[in-house]
Amino acid sequence: MSGDIPDMGALLKAVADNPRRDNSAYHTAMAEARQAFEDAEATLGGPVRVKTKTRRKKNGDVVVKWVFRRG
Repeated sequence: MSGDIPDMGALLKAVADNPRRDNSAYHTAMAEARQAFEDAEATLGGPVRVKTKTRRKKNGDVVVKWVFRRG
């Protein structure tokens, strides 16, 4: 993980705590994350562990890769 990528926990907290911001993208991403965990548990047959890798693209987008393993 590159040093210029912010702490994801702090970033998500800042997005959620800012009442003037449109949080629809945040809520959509969180719903997709919950669905990904549910799908992984169904596919792998039980609890899962997840590992993340994060990188910033040249255009400023942040890409998060999730790897699920059987827990």
